[in-house]
Amino acid sequence: MPVLQTDQAGFLLDGQPFRLLSGGLHYFRVHPAQWADRLHKARLMGLNTVETYVPWNLHQPRPEQFRLDGGLDLPRFVELAAAEGLHVLLRPGPYICAEWEGGGLPSWLLAEPDMRLRSRDPRFLAAVDDYFRRLLTPLLPHLASRGGPILAVQVENEYGAFGEDTAYLEHLADSLRHCGVDVPLFTCDQPSDLERGALPGVLATANFGSRSVEHLAELRRKQPDSPLLTTEFWIGWFDRWGAGHVVRDADEAARELDDLLSAGASVNFYMFHGGTNFGFTNGANDKHTYRPTVTSYDYDAPLDEAGDPTAKYTAFREVIAKHAPVPEEPVPARGPKLALPPVVLTESAELLPNAAALAPAAVRSPRPLTMEELAQDFGFVLYETVLPAAGPVLLEVEQVRDRAQVFVDGRPVGVLERENHEHALAFTAPAAGSTLTVLVENQGRVNYGPGIHDRKGLLGKVLLDGAEPAGWSCRPLPLSSLADLPFTADAPTPVGPAFHRGGFEVAAPADTFLHLEGWTKGNAWVNGFPLGRYWSRGPQRSLYVPAPVLRAGTNEVVVLELHSAHRARTVEFRGTPDLGPIGE
Repeated sequence: MPVLQTDQAGFLLDGQPFRLLSGGLHYFRVHPAQWADRLHKARLMGLNTVETYVPWNLHQPRPEQFRLDGGLDLPRFVELAAAEGLHVLLRPGPYICAEWEGGGLPSWLLAEPDMRLRSRDPRFLAAVDDYFRRLLTPLLPHLASRGGPILAVQVENEYGAFGEDTAYLEHLADSLRHCGVDVPLFTCDQPSDLERGALPGVLATANFGSRSVEHLAELRRKQPDSPLLTTEFWIGWFDRWGAGHVVRDADEAARELDDLLSAGASVNFYMFHGGTNFGFTNGANDKHTYRPTVTSYDYDAPLDEAGDPTAKYTAFREVIAKHAPVPEEPVPARGPKLALPPVVLTESAELLPNAAALAPAAVRSPRPLTMEELAQDFGFVLYETVLPAAGPVLLEVEQVRDRAQVFVDGRPVGVLERENHEHALAFTAPAAGSTLTVLVENQGRVNYGPGIHDRKGLLGKVLLDGAEPAGWSCRPLPLSSLADLPFTADAPTPVGPAFHRGGFEVAAPADTFLHLEGWTKGNAWVNGFPLGRYWSRGPQRSLYVPAPVLRAGTNEVVVLELHSAHRARTVEFRGTPDLGPIGE
């Protein structure tokens, strides 16, 4: 059994010196049919280990449900890693950050109005214990202590940046052990947070992307008798809507890597392969201003979003070869890409008139209910109330989470955005009894800091001319299925939110990129697979389409446009991505 041990000199595997050369590869951000390809490329770069977070919110979408199937078949991912000769570092949370929706914490936790996440709140701990039991029981055969590839398991994630309750961390460690985890545990924190995030008796590791020698010395002072491990060696970064595409010079990152390995440390690249925030799964940050993350998680990593080697792949492989054996096989070639003529979206279905086809169960309430109160994870929520009189109206919302499009009798009258700290909108009601409709988009729950208590929808008081309306209709629109939408062919281009559908032919499936020039904001699906969000503000201007999503023959693309559709209602599938201009 490949048992991992520690001493001052470093790690020992089966009693022999062992250096962890690992890379972040999140199975939930990669199509499962592509897992084996990405793992193979990890080994060819010289890695002996892969690391993955585990998104609690996807695995347990409701308290009574637990999923380990399809793209969430973590045991299969671990088995594929083992088949490739790779070990695994497992980071199950419960909180993962990861620029992922809510840091991986399930939204149903926030249905409790006073729930305190990442704390010793008994309700939170009970939910965590249940999650660990459900997740870890089927993974026990894959622990290194039982002959499997999982060498070590992380306790929480960068907790020192959030709190300093050692008893909370102790509970999590005890829960992991109670569930049968008998491989080494570890914590990870940024160097300045090591004291608050460490747990006595558990290996502390550091996260950084520069000044490697300095930060490793700090880690050594913290625990002089333990190995040095950088659990997150930041070699790129993520992008947010409205900013530039972030990149990091490959040669500069390679020099930092050489310094780190020359100091005798082990490393986990964050990321080796970033992948994609498919569907509605991107997270957000809120440091006094809300900033949602884009769909792509390319991360300027050694493997790009489509799994092709970048300049960093070659540069890192050369550095690793100075410190450890690297396979003699050549750097993998780029995969084939698909380019097609423009696709015309000939069919449409308006969102507001067809809301009942998307989610028939609307809930009546004296006030707008949050998404969490509606047992909703992702997507939109549609609120409606009656305007009592004709004439000017002032709508005031205490908190918009995150973007509210406002309509009167189906006509758009304005937008309120959390990002711009907007809370009020003036418009005119054409008649008494007109319908006020507010379509609210969850643009991603905050994944870092105290803002993780991020409930969605219209929060607090909602006033019309200073008075609360008599009542609201609240309809969750998770958009998990579009099968019942009544599309109409060759209808005039709708004004306002609408779905647009078109067909296209593929001779042989290959990776491609959906470009949406001329469209404003919304989401896209190919053959029912949710590609993610697009937004003309950029930086990202294309969406990655994995080859396994396509099929030989006829395929379907659906675009939800929240504002104005492309005049010709066309989209393009091209062989190259557009992640936007480089910038901060």
